[in-house]
Amino acid sequence: MRRSIAVVAGLLLALAGAPAAHAAAPVPVFGSDWDNPRTAAPAIAKPPTRSCSTTIVDHAFDNYDVYAQSYAAPCRGPWAKVVLRLDGSVAGRQYDRLGWLTMGGVEIFKTSTPEPSPDGIQWSVEKDVTAYSALLERPQTVNMYLGNTVDDTYTGVLKVKVTLTFYAAVGPSAVADDVLPLADQHTDGQDLAGTVIVPRDTERLLAEVYATGSGGGCEEFWYLTAPSPTGYSCPADPGPYREVQVLVDGQVAGIAAPFPHVYTGGWSNPYLWYVLPAPRAFDIRPITYDLSPFLGRLTDGAAHAVSVHVVGVPAGQGGWDTPINFLGWRDPSGKRVTGALVGAHLSTLTDDVTTGPGRVGLHASHTFVAGGYLRTSHGLITTTVSQRVGNDSIHSWGDGENPDALTATWTDDVTGVVAGRSRFAGVTRVADRYGLDGRITVDAGDRLTTTLTVTDAGLGRSDIYRGSASYLAGAPRDQRQANGTSEERYRQGRYDRTVRTRNGFVVEPD
Repeated sequence: MRRSIAVVAGLLLALAGAPAAHAAAPVPVFGSDWDNPRTAAPAIAKPPTRSCSTTIVDHAFDNYDVYAQSYAAPCRGPWAKVVLRLDGSVAGRQYDRLGWLTMGGVEIFKTSTPEPSPDGIQWSVEKDVTAYSALLERPQTVNMYLGNTVDDTYTGVLKVKVTLTFYAAVGPSAVADDVLPLADQHTDGQDLAGTVIVPRDTERLLAEVYATGSGGGCEEFWYLTAPSPTGYSCPADPGPYREVQVLVDGQVAGIAAPFPHVYTGGWSNPYLWYVLPAPRAFDIRPITYDLSPFLGRLTDGAAHAVSVHVVGVPAGQGGWDTPINFLGWRDPSGKRVTGALVGAHLSTLTDDVTTGPGRVGLHASHTFVAGGYLRTSHGLITTTVSQRVGNDSIHSWGDGENPDALTATWTDDVTGVVAGRSRFAGVTRVADRYGLDGRITVDAGDRLTTTLTVTDAGLGRSDIYRGSASYLAGAPRDQRQANGTSEERYRQGRYDRTVRTRNGFVVEPD
């Protein structure tokens, strides 16, 4: 959690090992090592077909250079599934770092890293990247960024290996025919902007935005920002509401609630995250927008302007990373698809902020509806997309921002209706629910305690993290007397798994 500037400076010095004098009775505590990071989420299901693999990254990240390597598919498609796997290791002292991986200019993976023990840890992440098969079929340039400071204080070198494994398909594939980057990228004010040329025979188009508030400033903790008259150390006017919009030719084409990512140094307490990261910390998933209602405008062969705008960020302030990709499916005839946008309506944003001494309340909601039609080789197709986002929160703090507490929920509902003789005909629905419920206190003995629940839920899926940890805030690393417990429960269908930890070691399952 974002603390006052003075408190943050003190905590950073403490976490770096600054000396201080403290005396307290010994208690069960974290030692110099702990279990390797893991999650309760299920492993990616892999088909029982022949497979082939290739390594696309094998590098020790110790600076801010971008790693580059050429890529060629190790076997021919079509593929039933393609799985990206990152294996990492790090030892010593290091902060959490944010990284990304692109192929041919298309971002296919975004991640953050765990913070290490002095003795060292290893971790792994898997992601299903089958959706990018059209990109992976062709030779590409791989770029990976994982900016990292290594010096006498921050000694952790991030050793990373990334592989792709391809599983042969036994039937036709339903993946996108085109995977397109944003061309001519630049920053237009605060917005990422560029162009895209959509093939003339495209009958379905999705956009993906890997949106993160990042960089260590206040926008990493955007949900805690407060109107400047409150005096809170992260000011933002009118308040903490954020919304990620995609615009096509200057017109809003989709809205979404950003996920409230918590990285492994988050909420002033790395002891919460040494074994169990918060949901999505290691696999930062993109927001998906259905732009099909706009295809009647986009299939003319011209370059069209696309931008990503984050509502609520104070003017002139950065802090967001919003790379965007496009997935397109073509009419099997190969002939140009024509049509029109019938209508698009963006409601007036409700962004009600109430303030009082040491308190900010928020109630926000917004809706967007777009509909369009296309003339295809298999008849007339209509697509309607309805989106509704909401955010309610109460943020309260005491003198010196101690205690500092937040209860917040986000809703993101999307309904898509496709009518006509289309392989995409039918109704699809997404109903995501996110939540943060946490509190930080520092007692008279300078012991900092963080208690936090993070919720990531959707239709038929629930991922909930709960943790509480404390340590002596001004003590050197080996004298912090840190202790804590955490648990993560992931449920989806028949899958139901809980992992529990105490002082850095997994106690359930054994």
